[in-house]
Amino acid sequence: MLDSAVAWMNARGNTEQWGSTPYSRLPGGVERVRGYTTVNSPFIAEWDGTPVGALVLDTGPSPKVAIPQAGEPERYVRLLVSDRRHAGRGIGAALLDRAVEETRRAGVDLLRVDCWAGGGGELVAYYRRCGFTPTETFLAGTWPGQVLARRVG
Repeated sequence: MLDSAVAWMNARGNTEQWGSTPYSRLPGGVERVRGYTTVNSPFIAEWDGTPVGALVLDTGPSPKVAIPQAGEPERYVRLLVSDRRHAGRGIGAALLDRAVEETRRAGVDLLRVDCWAGGGGELVAYYRRCGFTPTETFLAGTWPGQVLARRVG
């Protein structure tokens, strides 16, 4: 799914968000995904028995990115990806709803996510439509990022 997401973005002229190299060929890409499935417990969306989306929750942002700590317990969306062949079916939104449920189930009130803020802010707008509010901005090298938060309590 990550490789096809890169190809989809590139086909739309977006090489800034995730670059142009398939995710599986990035240094550490396969290991990162392996960690998502062994250290974290991913949630997989299926359509007619076929995986079409994935969400990974954690207890905070990646330590590799300089994102301020929340100062309270939180759940953090580390990965949200959907198969673009099923775009427009609400797969990402359904996975984010699951993240809200899991955050509540854990007795935590704060759910956060970070995303690419370039490209006219389309991804930021998507998360806003899903109930998140922009908080901090950050730069990871030249990559503009936005942290968003949602209270679920």
